[in-house]
Amino acid sequence: MRGDARSYAATRKERSADIDRWLADLFRTACPAPYGGREGRNGLGGAKSGFSSADERGAGASFGGPGAPSSAAPAGTGIALVAVGSLGRGELAPGSDLDLVLLHNGQEDIGRIADRIWYPIWDSGLGLDHSVRTVEESTKVAREDLKAVLGLIQARHIAGDPELTRAAREAVLAEWRADSRRRLAELHEAADKRAESAGELAFLLEPDIRDSRGGLRDVQAMQAVAAAWVASAPGPRVREAHEFLLDVRHGLHLVTARGTDRLVLQEQDAVAGALGLLDAEALMRRLAEAGRTISHAFDATWRTVDRLLSGPAPRGRRPLADGVVEHGGEVVLARGVNPKNDPVLVLRAAAAAAEAGLPIAPATVSVLAAQSPPMPVPWPDEARDALVALLGTGRAAVPVWEEFDQAGVIVRLIPDWERVRHRPQRNPVHRFTVDRHLIETAAGAASFTREVSRPDLLLISALLHDVGKGWPGDHSTTGEIVARDIGARMGLPPADVETLATVVRHHLLLPETATRRDLDDPVTISRVAEAVGNREVLELLAALAVADGNATGPAAWNSWKASLVSELVRKVRSVLSGSPPAPAPALSPQQASLARHGGGAIRVNGGAVTVVAPDRPGLLWRAAGVLAAHRMVVRSASAASASSTAVIEFSVIPEYGTPPDPATLEADLRLVLAGRLDIEQRLARRTRSVRPARVPVAPPRVSLVDDASQTATVVEVRAHDRPGLLWRIGRAFGDCNLDVRAARVETLGAEAVDVFYVVDRSGRPITDPEQRTQVREHVLAALR
Repeated sequence: MRGDARSYAATRKERSADIDRWLADLFRTACPAPYGGREGRNGLGGAKSGFSSADERGAGASFGGPGAPSSAAPAGTGIALVAVGSLGRGELAPGSDLDLVLLHNGQEDIGRIADRIWYPIWDSGLGLDHSVRTVEESTKVAREDLKAVLGLIQARHIAGDPELTRAAREAVLAEWRADSRRRLAELHEAADKRAESAGELAFLLEPDIRDSRGGLRDVQAMQAVAAAWVASAPGPRVREAHEFLLDVRHGLHLVTARGTDRLVLQEQDAVAGALGLLDAEALMRRLAEAGRTISHAFDATWRTVDRLLSGPAPRGRRPLADGVVEHGGEVVLARGVNPKNDPVLVLRAAAAAAEAGLPIAPATVSVLAAQSPPMPVPWPDEARDALVALLGTGRAAVPVWEEFDQAGVIVRLIPDWERVRHRPQRNPVHRFTVDRHLIETAAGAASFTREVSRPDLLLISALLHDVGKGWPGDHSTTGEIVARDIGARMGLPPADVETLATVVRHHLLLPETATRRDLDDPVTISRVAEAVGNREVLELLAALAVADGNATGPAAWNSWKASLVSELVRKVRSVLSGSPPAPAPALSPQQASLARHGGGAIRVNGGAVTVVAPDRPGLLWRAAGVLAAHRMVVRSASAASASSTAVIEFSVIPEYGTPPDPATLEADLRLVLAGRLDIEQRLARRTRSVRPARVPVAPPRVSLVDDASQTATVVEVRAHDRPGLLWRIGRAFGDCNLDVRAARVETLGAEAVDVFYVVDRSGRPITDPEQRTQVREHVLAALR
């Protein structure tokens, strides 16, 4: 059922008011004279809560019952009930606990009074975090406990003596402000630790709405900084983002019927519906935008804190670029500069800030965003040079780009950027939204500008390589079209536009070919050479592959993939130069040394497992079965044969815990090579113990790739990874009387992308249509 998030804020307000009335009634019935109380109506003196089921605990439930008072109880003398936490801030979600403090002036019977309040709350089924303190005790606890002081700073009076509540808040705030240098450093350190543990909300597949960087706790931290009179309170954009996060948490509590703050994959569509959004992607895009808005403001707040607490900045202005100077540790516009007369100034200022490693003053960003005229189309050379200079600073470009992106400048410069802005990538391989991934890739590509003949095209293509993800269809194909338009808009010459479009179109060519095709097959090399066309494009693609992989995440780039891409580039470069590629050695020196063992040799070196043995059918999948039986997850594998010797290289990690003893693993591998160990029974036990995926996964896909090789049939398998997957696939090939001549196995997040070069027992590709269908169906059956 689709909801309406616009009503959630009103619901939270109404629910808080209901709880306030109920708590005030509990307080009044619990407090005997002379504290302004009266006798209770039931047992311990507590009022009935007015709800009887989990559903009624949701938004808008009446906590006071039919006879509940419509306003707070009369003030007591020397006792006060105070709300902190989400109730104190007026942010109570359906599954939130109540955080309450019972303040007193040293009453001897305060424990009995507290019980009369706490027990009815517990009986109602609500969670409760409570404390009983004097004003002095509250101040002392706040002095030592960061969580306590953050709650008391925003404490809200519920019932009893308002002067007691005021005294407690004022005492806590006075100490917070007086000791702001130490306490704000403590607050910043706590926020950094929380972000390190919970990650960044904008870029997580399953973010924690409260604790992730850019989440609710960061807004609370900014409010605490404002309470110390060190920086301004969050502005309207942050307040809007904050309200959206509260709505998401509200919807999540309704959907799950519990007080969780982690938005897991299987709940995202339902939460989107509860907020009136189209689907999970729309929800996550809005969430990414809110998280980045809060993170950006959070960083700006701490820059202000650091600047104010570190003392006065050096006076004077240092020129950085035409119209741009450094002043007080920030980049600002020079005196007399009018942005309205200079459309390139915004890019010049951005490049100057990144090159100097300095932040741009917020007021300067606002002026440039509001007053810069549209960039002429095509761009003048100076604008393009400034963009390349900005990107060429590497990591320093990222915060500057984010600053101007938040101000809306980037979309005005590159209108197509709007299509990828805050766009989530619901894939565990990717750690960033599309737009952040693009600037991260460009930052990484800056490390390779000395290795290519056109560093400007490398940086621009890195910035645009995934821009096609803002449109339906294959993003490489659509990206080529968009990049062509943007390149012309930027004023690139036609030949450079063509190179840019080619690089964007083929930005995945090298890593996908290297990991999914046999690099010893001449067809593989000739196809890549034909697509690339010339050495300039090849070197751009090679550098972009590394930058793209590193910016994607650890699962997308590793030393194994890097070595394969390097080998592919070497072979393609030889073909483009008009000479045959230099043959790679049949075996490396280490492999040759292992092969001299004769009957088979195994080397286990951390996560690298090498198997060298006389080539025979089923060797790959039997070795993979041993690894699976030892709870080793195969992250990648390559298999090849030379001179009747098979060489298999596995990259493995333990499924959990410590890896198995290498000697035991080697012993079992030797038993399998000798045909003395049946691994099937062990794997069957493992399979029965594995829990199914907690979220629906796409069905497996098996494809026979035509024209990828003249000497073998290429079978590509995509499936959800699970223990023994490689063993199942290999056994299916064996059942079809096929031999695996070469293989490339890769795991991307939870997805396996495996490619096999198979031949029949006579060593030829499979050409019979019925046999091809049989192979496909047999492998699919093994995956189910």
